[in-house]
Parts: sequence; structure tokens; C-alpha cells
Amino acid sequence: MSQFIHYTVLGVLSLLPVANPLTSMSLLLSLGNGLSAAERNRQVFKSAIYVGIILLVCFYGGSFIMSAFGISLPGLRLAGGLIVCYIGFGMLFPSDQPSEPEAQKSMLSDEDKAKPHVRNLAFVPLALPGTAGPGAIALVISIASSLDPHAHASVALHLSVIATTLIVACVYWVVLRSAGLIMKALGHSGLDAISRLVGFLLIGMGVQFGINGITEVIMKFHAG
Repeated sequence: MSQFIHYTVLGVLSLLPVANPLTSMSLLLSLGNGLSAAERNRQVFKSAIYVGIILLVCFYGGSFIMSAFGISLPGLRLAGGLIVCYIGFGMLFPSDQPSEPEAQKSMLSDEDKAKPHVRNLAFVPLALPGTAGPGAIALVISIASSLDPHAHASVALHLSVIATTLIVACVYWVVLRSAGLIMKALGHSGLDAISRLVGFLLIGMGVQFGINGITEVIMKFHAG
């Protein structure tokens, strides 16, 4: 029991600062202001499930998947950095163009035109790369690959992995559910300001991910 508690506390304290659900909450504030409360809560719930699945898949199969496709941890950081930068630029410089071409709209029936377009944010960008981003994925894979094989086979470790995942997903869900209250308080202009600020911060995060990946490549090159 003490081993289970030790692994769980260590996992939560290591993962939460890196995953940082506040990033996903900022994304939800910026990109989900057009969603109804019910739809927003539904996407938050789905996103929390996605976060748990991603973390479990990365722990148990991340090393195999990356080696099978020839992806290194620096490569993962660089790719994640590019994705985060792309999302950040879209938020910092929002497009004034309509999201759907007029020619395509004219082909829709009146009933289809009346249906509101719901943007699905649950997986991308809220779960990935918002919370289960390259930093969290790299951390989980690094921990899994550095564990002693005997420890890896222990029941306490596997239970703690599940418990850690559930705790992180629950914290993530609670943080994002509180975003609705913040949306009501800020209004449209406040959300637009936050969107641009978060976009700028995401660009900085993406660049930092890229710098970390390049630094790891240089260190491996010099070490080799």
C-alpha cells in the first residue's frame, strides 16, 4: 500500500505541472466562447477521457510506437512545438475569412443551413496538445522507459498508473468546467483579449519545445 501511495503521489506531482490543465482552460476560453453551456460541458467531459487515454497509451505503448515509427523524443518535442505554434498563430492573428466557402454553403439545404456549426475542440487542441502535449508525453514515456523491469511488473505500479491518470483527468475536468463561469464574467471583448494573449504564450511554448528538442539533439551529437 505504501508503494502504491508513493508511486501515485510522485506521478501526480510530476505530471500536473507539466500537463498544466490551465493551458487547456485558456484554449477553451478562447476557442469555445461560441459553444452552448451543454455542448461545452460535453466536450470537456470527452476531452478529460481523451487525456486519460493518451497518458495510458503513452505509458504502456509510447516507447514501442515511437521506435516503430522511428520517432525520437527530440523529434516529438519539435513536432509538438510546431503544432503549438500553429495553434498560437491562429489565435494571435484570427482570420476574418468565413470558415466555409459561400459556394459550399449554397449547396446546403435550408434545414442544414439552420443547424449551428459546432466546432469539436475535445481532442485537438484541448486534450492534445493542450494538456497531454509533447512535454507530458515525453515525461510519461521517459518515466516508463527508465523504470526497473521488476518494478514495472509490480501490481502497485500498475494501480498507481491508473490512479494517477484518473486524478489528473479529474483535475483537468474540474478546471475546465470552471471555465464557463469565467466566460460569463469576461464577455466577448475580454475573451478576445485572452485569446490573443494565450496565442502569444502558445507561440512561446512552441518555440521553447523546439529549442528543447534541438538542444537534446546537439547534446546527443556531442555525447556520441
